[in-house]
Amino acid sequence: MNKEKAFKGKSELIVALEQLEREKNIQREDVFKTITDALVSALRKYFGKTAQITATIDPETAEMKGFLVKKVVEEVFTPELEITLAEALTKDPKAKLGDDLNMQVGIQDFSRIAAQTAKQVLVQKIREIEKVKIYDEFKPREGEIVTGLVHHLAGRDIFVDLGKTEAILPYGEQIRREHYTMGQRVRAIIHRVDKENKGLQIVLSRASNPFLKGLFEAEIPEIAEKVIEIVDIVRDPGFRAKVLVKSNSTKVDPVGACVGIRGSRIRVIMNELSNEKIDLIPYIEDSMMLLAKAFAPATVSSVNVLDKEHKKALVIVPDDQLAIAIGRDGQNIRLVSRLTGWQLEVKSEGQKIEEVKKTTEASTQDLLQIEGIGPKAADTLVKVGMNDIRKLAALTVENLTSFEGIGEKTAQKIISGAQKFIAEHPDYGNPQAAPSRDAVEAAVPEAGQNQPEEDLEKKEVQNESKESKE
Repeated sequence: MNKEKAFKGKSELIVALEQLEREKNIQREDVFKTITDALVSALRKYFGKTAQITATIDPETAEMKGFLVKKVVEEVFTPELEITLAEALTKDPKAKLGDDLNMQVGIQDFSRIAAQTAKQVLVQKIREIEKVKIYDEFKPREGEIVTGLVHHLAGRDIFVDLGKTEAILPYGEQIRREHYTMGQRVRAIIHRVDKENKGLQIVLSRASNPFLKGLFEAEIPEIAEKVIEIVDIVRDPGFRAKVLVKSNSTKVDPVGACVGIRGSRIRVIMNELSNEKIDLIPYIEDSMMLLAKAFAPATVSSVNVLDKEHKKALVIVPDDQLAIAIGRDGQNIRLVSRLTGWQLEVKSEGQKIEEVKKTTEASTQDLLQIEGIGPKAADTLVKVGMNDIRKLAALTVENLTSFEGIGEKTAQKIISGAQKFIAEHPDYGNPQAAPSRDAVEAAVPEAGQNQPEEDLEKKEVQNESKESKE
């Protein structure tokens, strides 16, 4: 009867181990070692920490045995490790001095503890193997769009059931205007797969640029086939995105292909993103033209470079386009700046005209302080850009008469008056040093020219495109 029970228990264990070997790729030898190690640990707690303990398990019958190992000596000094020859012969007639005697000990009370310990270790090992398998499966899938169901919520984070495992959609990777419920379908990109001390973590994202790019690749064949290339993306997730697209074929319009017939393609993507507005910007080599296009849906009149080295520019738009160009809370201009890398200032045409008018009036008033300059002469000087009194004082009569409408006598009066003004106001303009005559002459146009060269680099571009379809 006992043999039948032992055989039954043995077969159940072997069957279980064979199943683990098939399904989890856990070798029987590893399981046997886990069980024997647990048995040794349990026995050592009883016989002492310094005792030498060994354990075995029969791979056919699954029978476990434990042994206490002692050295055969003439005189015992360490009872836990040594045994006299006389006592050893009672246990093994073949024992000799210097032998290691393996004495079998009862394990009935310890095998249960060992089995429980082994079970815990085994369960933990199975979990680790499962994590490694999932990691090996999902790590290469980083950047892939997947679909799952909301399993549960933890604070603001969402845990999504992907079938084989669970993933997390952190609050920072969610679209802020979205709200989720249990069992709701969620489509997101596998942002990253981490294997940390706390365990395996699959992080999803709906707010990242790769997710939007993945949606374009899924919905627009030309992008998947590399006919159209997405050069760059900037987003305010859930509100507005700007996508810079480039066609690798002269026969394919990148914006039109992405929009689709009556906006069918772009609408699918926008619906997936809770109606996030998407501006499609055609890539252009000319940075100023590109900058103007990037302000879509606003129309741009001109772009003036203020500082090329530090990439600063002034953008002029029609009066009715100012609010659109800036966007709600500066959203549009902020996205354009991120897309192009330029620091931007936007003004309406009306504002620019008013600024020029005020500057002209101020310059005219400054010149009218000089003896010999009347309203007509002041207006002429302002128009040709010669509104700096210190520069006027350094000019020659020949320089000044090169401007249309200024005769020799008038020129003499202007120069004399300017010199007198500078003498009376030495801190005018707060210059560190008066400009040299060579420097002044270099700034004065040659005879016959009516306009001096502009000191500020300026480039105007006309925006030929209509408002982008949203």
